[in-house]
Order: sequence, then structure tokens, then C-alpha cells
Amino acid sequence: MLSNVAKPNSLRALFGNLKILAAQPAACGYATEATFETRAFKLHNLDQGPATTVTVSKEDALKYYSQMYAIRRMETAAGNLYKEKIIRGFCHLYSGQEACAVGMRAAMRPEDSCITAYRCHGWSYLMGVPMQGVLSELTGRQGGCARGKGGSMHMYARNFYGGNGIVGAQVPLGVGIGMAAKYNGSKGVCIAAYGDGAANQGQLFEVYNMAKLWGAPVIFVCENNGYGMGTSAERASANVNYYTRGDTVPGIWVDGMDVLAVREATQFAIEHCNSGKGPILLETATYRYSGHSMSDPGTSYRSRDEIAEVRQTRDPITSLREKILTNELATTEELKEIESKLRGEVDSATKAAKADKEIAVDELCADIYAKPDNTTAIRNTMPLMELSHKRLGKAVNL
Repeated sequence: MLSNVAKPNSLRALFGNLKILAAQPAACGYATEATFETRAFKLHNLDQGPATTVTVSKEDALKYYSQMYAIRRMETAAGNLYKEKIIRGFCHLYSGQEACAVGMRAAMRPEDSCITAYRCHGWSYLMGVPMQGVLSELTGRQGGCARGKGGSMHMYARNFYGGNGIVGAQVPLGVGIGMAAKYNGSKGVCIAAYGDGAANQGQLFEVYNMAKLWGAPVIFVCENNGYGMGTSAERASANVNYYTRGDTVPGIWVDGMDVLAVREATQFAIEHCNSGKGPILLETATYRYSGHSMSDPGTSYRSRDEIAEVRQTRDPITSLREKILTNELATTEELKEIESKLRGEVDSATKAAKADKEIAVDELCADIYAKPDNTTAIRNTMPLMELSHKRLGKAVNL
């Protein structure tokens, strides 16, 4: 059996050498904003990229911190529910990658949209699904955002076209969403996110080409967490510079563990699409702490020391916390209060999800069609035993 253990220098190759961020000095512990220097962006087919000097207000810094912390706690709760066998089927956690989704969401405008892969719990929360709506969906209960019928990989919200369980299949759909925005004149941009494990899918290269030809307002985002299932990126891809793989599509490499860098890169990408230049590709270099899914311990192809090193030196939540405290955007007590509040919210949502009920059997065939035709019979497991279609909820994103 071939070994998938990462090379000792794999983390350095992925993230480069660490550097201390420069920030504007704050006065008397009451700073309203601070300025930082991000790691340099790598560019493909671009004359210039996002600014590496970024400014963040106290309000936004605390918002990003709260969102990342909430996702981390929610994913921890999901992992525990899975171990208790309350969550069944597949369950892919986003722990470690929070800065990617939070940074992109921070740059999005009301008209922008997103579609992603199966690590969609955090995105669902950011796009407006309450914590209980996420956790009840995971447990298959009626309080879930899809009434418990979608589960871990299929959650939806306004302008969020869900997670997708088929590797890479969401990317062509994202181009379609972007083209719809272009046809409708909404000026909206679609973020189509996928992992490094999906980056070798043929359908991605087909839609890179189509999006470029059509000038589709799409941001392709490769969240490179270093491993596709149990195989390191270096063993799966001849070219691990994913930001260059769109050929004529411009690309940007960004430190995906820095929420401010991701925000700046996404803002740049949105402006690029809105200027009529067509699609752009972002590679966010990030890391997942858990295995590929809950059935994968995640330690057979990488060492525990590797995971610990990233947690200690590159964790997106800890890094932002240090920036906030160092620049006196908030006190330790303020952050502890935020953390305590969010822990309570996650605990309450978890209890509610456990106590929630499943939908009745006669609702299983409800809301399959957004616009049902005259035929409302739904095929059953046995011939001549059709089920009836119901309309209970309002279709989203029509």
C-alpha cells in the first residue's frame, strides 16, 4: 500500500514562511480600526492584484471573529452528534477552513450568490440559516432548513444554492447561476467553491473555457486544504498551483487562513467580474483539522504533529484574536463574552435539534417541484403505488 504521509516541508510549501503583520498603533485600548500587512498574493494573467495593506474596523473584526468562532463550535457540536449516532450518513466538517467562507462572505453584496461542495454547514449559517436550522437539518429533523430532507450535504438559503455531494458538480452550476445574473442584469457575481480534490475534474476545465468565452461573472474558488480525501495534493496533481489552472482565466493565490486576505482577494475578484472582464480563479491555501469526513480519522496519511503545527501557528481564529488584542480593538474580557454567548447559543441549538421531531411520512413528497405541472403523482418504490405531491413551502431562489 502506498504511503500518503505528507513530506516534512509540505506545510512550508503550502503556506510559506510565517511573517509578523505590521499594524497601526492603537491608543488607550479604544482603537476603532487597525491596519495589517497580509502575505503577498501570487498572480496569474494579472498585471496587478489585491492590496496587501488591509484596514479593518473594530466592528468588522469582532464580526469576523464571532462568525468563525460560531462555525468552529457548531462543527464541534456536529461531530459530537455524529459520534452519538444522532447524525447519520456522511458528515464533512469545515473546522480549520473558517477564514475562507467568512472572508468571502464579508466581501459579498446582497446581489451576489454562492454554491459550494459538501462542507456547507458554515456557509449555510453565514447565508442566513440559524444554528438550529443547520443542526436540525444535520439530524434530519423538521426544524432543519430543508425540513430534514437534505441533510449534511444539501442545505439552501437565499442566494445560496447549497452544498453538492457530487465531486465538482457544483462548479458548472455556479457558471449557470452567474450567467443567469448576467442575463437578468442584476450585476450579481456567483462564487463557485470546490476543493483541491475536485480540481482535476474534467467538467471544471470545460466550464473555465465556457465562462471565459461567455464573460460569465463567476469567481472559481479552489479551497486547497492540502488533501483530497486521503491523498495529498502533491500526489494527486502534477500542477499544484491551482490558481494557474484556468489557463486564460486570471488567478490569485491567497492565504486562506487569513480572513482579511480572503476578504481583500474576494473584493478584488468581484470588481474584476463587474468590470466586464469575465471569470477569475482564487486559490485559498487552507487546512482541515478533521478527516475528510467523520468516517476518516485523518491520521493515516498525515501526522498528528502536522495537524498540531497548523493549529499552533496558523489557526485562523487564534490569529485574528491575537490581531484584535495586540491592536487593542477589543479586550480579552470582550472576546470572552462573545465566546461565552456563542457557546450558549450552540448548546441551545444542539439541545433543540436533539428534541426536534422528524417530518410525517406524508410530507416526504412535499415541495419536490417548484412549479408542478398537472401531474402530481410521484413515483414510489413499487409500481402503481404513486405518492401525491404537496406544496407546503415557498420555493427559494426563483
